[in-house]
Amino acid sequence: MPTRARARRLLALPLATALSATAISTGGLVMGSTQSAANAELSRREHKIHHAVQIARRQIGEPYVYGANGPGAFDCSGLTSYAFHRAGLRMPRTSDAQYDRVRHIRKRNIRRGDLVFFHNGGGVYHVAIYLKRKHGDRIILHAPYPGRTVQRDPIWTRSWWAGTLRKRHR
Repeated sequence: MPTRARARRLLALPLATALSATAISTGGLVMGSTQSAANAELSRREHKIHHAVQIARRQIGEPYVYGANGPGAFDCSGLTSYAFHRAGLRMPRTSDAQYDRVRHIRKRNIRRGDLVFFHNGGGVYHVAIYLKRKHGDRIILHAPYPGRTVQRDPIWTRSWWAGTLRKRHR
């Protein structure tokens, strides 16, 4: 015998299916369709950001070359512009132009796929892709400098800003 909660879910299923069918047959013109469209856009953008991280991760081990934007060699902003462009998101070529393009967020709100911009009190001099927290450290993926390769590292300074290509939730 089903529980009351399960019975309610079973009864609600045909209604949800009918509403979905109505949204499809009417081109989405049912109450809440604007919200559904916004959620779908967020979902597509989230997927592209996730894909950009995967593309960047595949570049681990490629050499740093100043001015290079892949494939085969990268500088810091070349790596980020390459990964996001390949994932279907527009991204300028240089780190300062990328900083101007993104939505600035608080450090505490940074999520996987967001960007970390290193600064010297004035201008941006380096950019990386945020991956995760590990043992209290924030881990980034970047092309560090000549003689090194694309790699993961902990953030080494407090002089950084966070930015995202995610849309604001309304």
